[in-house]
Amino acid sequence: MTTKSATPLKEMLGKAASDAGLLVIATDSALDYNHRPTTRFRLGLPDDSARELLLELSEAFDFDKPDLLPEITTHLREAAKRLRNPRPDAYVTVAGLPISFSQFGWPFHRSTSGADTYIVHGLARLETGAESPLHAKISASMTVTFAEIVPAPEQPYAESFIYNAIRRTLDYGQLEMLKSGNRQPVPVTTRFYSRWQKKFMFADSTDESRLDFLASKAYWLSGVLGNSAPVWIADPRDAQYLNTTVEELSRTAAELQKQGMLHLHDDYAAATPALMARAEEFQARLMKALDFTKPSFNEEMRGGHTNM
Repeated sequence: MTTKSATPLKEMLGKAASDAGLLVIATDSALDYNHRPTTRFRLGLPDDSARELLLELSEAFDFDKPDLLPEITTHLREAAKRLRNPRPDAYVTVAGLPISFSQFGWPFHRSTSGADTYIVHGLARLETGAESPLHAKISASMTVTFAEIVPAPEQPYAESFIYNAIRRTLDYGQLEMLKSGNRQPVPVTTRFYSRWQKKFMFADSTDESRLDFLASKAYWLSGVLGNSAPVWIADPRDAQYLNTTVEELSRTAAELQKQGMLHLHDDYAAATPALMARAEEFQARLMKALDFTKPSFNEEMRGGHTNM
């Protein structure tokens, strides 16, 4: 089923994708959580047909407005650079977990439980290069009041802060990686947003923590998952997550190159043999981060040590 807005949406998205250096490989009609029509766009790079980006928009959505067009243009330009990563869907957390994001059902939908929230479902999976079964089914929510901050409840305007909220919730030990299980909540609240500065804020970082983060990113995303192929090292999505700037990430990457940990070329960095030699360190951080996500109170309850 299509609507009169379907063709203009495809035309507008096609032009925005072209301006960002992307090709629209295919479009498909779909339905959102409430069975309203959406359009799914498969986007790719002109010189690399192996990697694709999936973008889903409400079919009636009109982003050709002064307050909406700039952000979707920025989203697509960043996506084009991220698409050159060996695993464009993969990220690392500050705690040292390599994860991928998939199966997100955009756009947001109103909660069916009676809560005054908007919901989006998705999946975060542990990515160690060894087909790990560990994952977390996600139910990310934002209040109606918080939704007023977001230009539109659509993927290009929310994906970055949702992914970063999930990463930060993992850092807090409030999500557990399981072999199976129900959806786990990720509340996106004002703790992740500064109304005064009018920006999302997730984790304050220092010179040392940024060094550790980019080393971990290069180890997992370039070295382990990418066979030492380069990754976009100064990703604005990471800058938002670390409450820093892309310029600071570039400076940090240059310092890692001086230490022999990275090979830098423009905005991309590849893991060096010296970095890969630190495998034991990164594996230890991974195991520590996984242990931190396990709710110890559940173990105590299983052992009968509870007053409940």
